[in-house]
Amino acid sequence: MTDLQKLNELGKEDAAEIFSECCGTRLWINEMVDARPFNTNHHILESAEKIWKALDKKDWLEAFQHHPKIGDINSLKEKYSSSGELAKKEQSGVNIASVEVLQEMAKLNNEYEKKFGYIFIICATGKTADEMLSIIKNRIANDPCSEIMIAMEEQNKITKLRLEKLL
Repeated sequence: MTDLQKLNELGKEDAAEIFSECCGTRLWINEMVDARPFNTNHHILESAEKIWKALDKKDWLEAFQHHPKIGDINSLKEKYSSSGELAKKEQSGVNIASVEVLQEMAKLNNEYEKKFGYIFIICATGKTADEMLSIIKNRIANDPCSEIMIAMEEQNKITKLRLEKLL
């Protein structure tokens, strides 16, 4: 996309659009826009994490809504076109998954969403479909308080990776 200097010089609307590709929470986006200028790539990543972790559950849930379900190829194509291509690349491990694995993933995604009230969030980069299936099987047993914190950390990883790709 751009280098750090260009990001710092963008108008508020353009910068907000760039940040929205990394995380879908309006408050996080606005605070990132206002936190500029960033001196280094480390500074932007540090600021992103600090802002993210200072948010609350409703903000995290807003971010989760901007993700397609893991393994849902149609959702990847349709949902949130600004981050859809990033999400598609991040979930590349499901492209070679068997039909059985994808079906089980879809079933568990639905159970997970019913239990927790939001989709399964995982930083899928570098993970195979079988690995993600194993992880959702383990995480679905969590209590809601523990799981929201895990999902929040996974979103933080996703946001960090997306920022790194943009810089």
